[in-house]
Order: sequence, then C-alpha cells, then structure tokens
Amino acid sequence: LCVLCFGCKPLTFVVGTTPADQRLASTVVQSDGTHTANRIAIIDVTGMIMNTRKPSLLGQGEQPVSLLQENLEAARLDPRVKAIILRINSPGGTVTGSDAMYRLVQRFKEHCGKPVVALIMDVGASGGYYLACSADDIMAYPTSIVGSIGVIVQTISLQPGLSRIGITAEAITSGPNKDAGSPFSTMTPEQRELLQGLVNDFYDGFVAVVREARPDLPTERLTGITDGRVFSGSQAIGVGLIDQIGDLDDAFTLAKQRAAVTHADLVIYHRPLDYVGSAYAGSQVPVPSSVQVNLAQ
Repeated sequence: LCVLCFGCKPLTFVVGTTPADQRLASTVVQSDGTHTANRIAIIDVTGMIMNTRKPSLLGQGEQPVSLLQENLEAARLDPRVKAIILRINSPGGTVTGSDAMYRLVQRFKEHCGKPVVALIMDVGASGGYYLACSADDIMAYPTSIVGSIGVIVQTISLQPGLSRIGITAEAITSGPNKDAGSPFSTMTPEQRELLQGLVNDFYDGFVAVVREARPDLPTERLTGITDGRVFSGSQAIGVGLIDQIGDLDDAFTLAKQRAAVTHADLVIYHRPLDYVGSAYAGSQVPVPSSVQVNLAQ
C-alpha cells in the first residue's frame, strides 16, 4: 500500500501490505463500562448515494449499495448485534441507488427483526431522507439539514451558444424523443412533458415512502413539506419528519431501548487496516456530485 498525501507538510510514503481478505472487521468504539456480549452496530452512509463505485484518488472506491449490504449482512449474522444505528450524512443521490438501499434495510428488518435507528448528521436530504424512512425511528441533530423531498432531472442546452459560433449539431435518431435532454438540441414541449411525467412518477413513489414512514402526518401537511424545501433538525421535528432531536449517545440509548437491552458495546464495521479511533470515525462530510436523475438537494 502506498499513500500519497498532499498538503503543507512534507510528502509521506507509507509502504506495507494489504490483507488479501478484505471482509469487514468490527471495532468497539464505545462501551457502557460493563462486561456484556450485546452490541449496537453503527452503519454509515455518507456522501452521494449511487449504484456504482465512488471515484477514489488511490483506488476503485466503495460501491455504496454493496457496502450497505455487507454491513447489514454482518449485523444480521452476528447474534451479539441487537440493533443498528444507521448514521446518514448524505445530500441524496440517484433514484435507484436510494431505493435499493431503502429496500435493503427494509428486508434486513423483516428477516432478522433487529431494530434500526436512523441518525442524520450534517445532511439527510432527498435520497438521504428516503433512506432514513426505512428505519424504525429517525433522529437528527438540531443543526442537521433534513428534507428536500423531491426529484430532479438536470439538463443543459449548448445549442444557442453553438449556433452563435456557427456550429450545428445533428443527431440521427430512431424516434423524435431519443435525444430528449441532449445538450446539443433544444427540448421540445413533447419531450419536456415526457421527462416531467418521469419525474412525477418517481416523486409519487418518494411521497408514498414518506407517507408509510410517517403515518401520523396529515395529508395537507405532507403536501406542504414535500415540495423540495429543507428544514433544520429543530424544524423537522416540528413538522413531523423526524421523531427526536439528539446526538450519537441519544441514538445509542434509543437503540438499546428498542432492542430491550440495558447494556451494550457500540461497534463500527470497517475494512482491515482502516483506523477507527472513535465512534465518529467514518462520518465524514458528504461531497456533492452531479447525476442525471437525482433525489438530490
């Protein structure tokens, strides 16, 4: 393994070996101070949610959906793990990636019955909030950004600018809507209607997920808070998008209550050689990215 770090300090090389077995390991990051076999596992979902590997400077990067499945399977197979804290720090992502993660958590709860507490850190917006709806309880910091319930298809048109410098783009298509959203053409009203229908379909599915997760929300209030706006954690509890304001210790306490255990160790799953120095390891600030069809802030 060779790691290059760029910054104000001298360049440092770390040379060593990487274990062939890259299966997840677990580290105890917090304890009640008692001898217990019970565990509560933190599973982190950070950054953009997508059904592909995230780009990485020194490697291939993790595939978020696959990594979540690995974490959930490790928690399911470990009889010591009594509950999950799903720690979310994400501004959203692709529709399919978000839905796939949501389904994985739902299936985990159905198969093993272990409770899941979602804890929103800096951001749990759009696809990040979609995922939080899979939990039994949703908790957020008062300063968290929550919501952005909606769908966006982002397009750009280069055609007017190209025309000014004498460049004309021509596309040979099998049908009049094959190039809908192309940056080299101007969208027709029919194409806009088609894409709007796609957005509406995905949006209806998103709202249905929120309605199922927040059954006590009156329809008129649900309509008002699912228009893409965001809330602070303090505001989100007032409108009914979350259950509780709290921090990691509060989520730990709630997870133990949900699992009906008095004492437990808090653990984090990680790759071999990853340094896990505290319970906050792995909860980095999400880095926004652009995707074509998004559940994104």
